[in-house]
Amino acid sequence: MTRSARLLASVALIGTVWMSERPAVSGQDGEWRFLAAGDARNCGDVVMPAIAETAKQRSVSFYWHLGDLRNIGNFDEDIQHQKAYVERPITISAYLTTAWPDFIKSQIEPFGPIPFVLGIGNHELGLTKTRDEFLVQFADWLNTPAIRNQRLADDPADHRMKTYYHWIDRGVDFIFLDNASNEQVTAVQLAWFNRVIDRASNNPAITTIVAGMHKPLPLGYNTHSMDESPEGVQSGKLIYASLLRAQNQAHKRVYVLASHQHFYMENAYDTEYWRQNGGVLPGWVVGTSGAQRYPLPSPSPAVAMTNVYGSLLGTVKPNGEITFTFEQVREPNIPAAVVDAYGPDFVHWCFAENTNAK
Repeated sequence: MTRSARLLASVALIGTVWMSERPAVSGQDGEWRFLAAGDARNCGDVVMPAIAETAKQRSVSFYWHLGDLRNIGNFDEDIQHQKAYVERPITISAYLTTAWPDFIKSQIEPFGPIPFVLGIGNHELGLTKTRDEFLVQFADWLNTPAIRNQRLADDPADHRMKTYYHWIDRGVDFIFLDNASNEQVTAVQLAWFNRVIDRASNNPAITTIVAGMHKPLPLGYNTHSMDESPEGVQSGKLIYASLLRAQNQAHKRVYVLASHQHFYMENAYDTEYWRQNGGVLPGWVVGTSGAQRYPLPSPSPAVAMTNVYGSLLGTVKPNGEITFTFEQVREPNIPAAVVDAYGPDFVHWCFAENTNAK
């Protein structure tokens, strides 16, 4: 068997393994769906269970979290308003010990059997937290059979779990890049990414690439992105160029998803810079799963909203084309059990006051 034949066989096997872990969710004419968003700090324990209900109603194949699970640099308001801590406020040491287990209990568990794919954000590195601790705490979600088998199909000697990964599902290559800190897109990670893109570009079985990350790529509509550092701008440009080649030369469908900016935005890279420097990639910013909402940049693209919560629904057609729609969470959508746990006043606070975009 040739190397290319072995690769295609591995891709097919991985798709089978991933599909065997989830319920049958293909829709009409073979369409299927997934859901994505990031930034679940502050009020994520209130908002994420409602997003989980969206996931169930839309029969998605998986939910993809794009990073920033808990605040870490300060107390999350939702934890402060848990009944155990209302009368006796939580201490810093107790908060740091319980913040990530709280995320698992309050935000992952509501998804039930729906696979939950996890990305790292900059708030995962606050205070005492490290990447190594993140890997240990969330190993069950960072080393799923789909991710592990894909890593070994790419390199049989690569047994090490990482904060960046990819997996292939029904002809779509989903790639998560770790850009949670300014220096993190190292030469090693960038070389890995380019190998993934090259394999996808040369594989006729892969029609589509979806690149997910926490910080948006640079030179979009907001400097709260990889523009935060010279290293981020440099590595972000290289990532953008690789994705653009896959789109323009290999004729793959390419989509870029990010969060970090606490609002919803479409056409995030339709800027003068990218129009004049290679072309525009289709991109979405969806930092809307509980974090304090931010003002929109000026200028903004035509479709951009703040003071909203929700998630991005991707509907994948059999030819690999993906249409994206924003699934907004409104106050009446919060599950009754969550309202009972936190009280209606705090739930209302999350919608009325968890913002600096007034």
